[in-house]
Amino acid sequence: MDAEQLKGSSRRWMNAALAAFVEGPESHDFAVHHAGVATEHLLKAYLVGMHPALIVDGKHFDSLLHATGLGSHAGPLTKVKTIGLVDAYLRVAKLLPRKIPISKEDLEPLADARNGVAHSAIHDPTDSEQVFTTCLRLVDPVLKELKLEPANYWGPYLILHDKLVDEQVRQERVAAEALLVKARSLFKQRFGHMSPEERDVVLAAITSKPTIAMSREAPVECPACGSQGWMAGEAEAVYVQDGDQMVVDPKEVFLNPHEFSCAACGLEVGAKLLVHLGDLPRGIFLSADPHDYI
Repeated sequence: MDAEQLKGSSRRWMNAALAAFVEGPESHDFAVHHAGVATEHLLKAYLVGMHPALIVDGKHFDSLLHATGLGSHAGPLTKVKTIGLVDAYLRVAKLLPRKIPISKEDLEPLADARNGVAHSAIHDPTDSEQVFTTCLRLVDPVLKELKLEPANYWGPYLILHDKLVDEQVRQERVAAEALLVKARSLFKQRFGHMSPEERDVVLAAITSKPTIAMSREAPVECPACGSQGWMAGEAEAVYVQDGDQMVVDPKEVFLNPHEFSCAACGLEVGAKLLVHLGDLPRGIFLSADPHDYI
């Protein structure tokens, strides 16, 4: 439960992951496994820096005792139960809204690959590069929050890191632009023959309600056609400082977007590409009672 120890461990695991990655596909099982461990340790380093209790299993009382400095009343420290990679990601993402470019859906293949290698010696080699690069992109903003120099963390693999990240981002931008072009073409086919007055009446009718439903939706201008589209996702609590404690804001929630949809032009975008679509927000603060959702 020491942040510095976790940072050092993360760096060592990541360097081992990169060393395995450059060996080629026959070593990519080691690469995705080690990268998953490195990512988990770095996420936990950030959480432990805030408070050790943020990384323990809340249902395991002995672990909570150790995390709160009452370990003398608990079993051995080696028996401490902590959260896994996905839960560590969810906690960090909630504490750093709009700073993490990776969604839970993006992360799950990394968690599956790490667990598959660790428990069954199984992974999908066709996905290894994409999974590995997703991990690198998740690590970058956490390094910034921890004020760790990228050159020190990535070591001799910094150039490789930059090239992998740049290529994945480029591919996503191309895919996002293709969706925009298709949506604009469809919008023109549907409404190009109408007068502005007629079009406004029709658009007001068909865009007034969300076409996708999750725990919460919010209206957002469509980046393709300018009509009212809808961002749908999960509403999460917002934490604010109250003295020396972090407490839930009673009047606001944060919409963590999973999908955008526009009924006017047919644009539908999942979490992975949202960041590449113009000014679409990575998240939205909404006036609401968090107890309605959480």
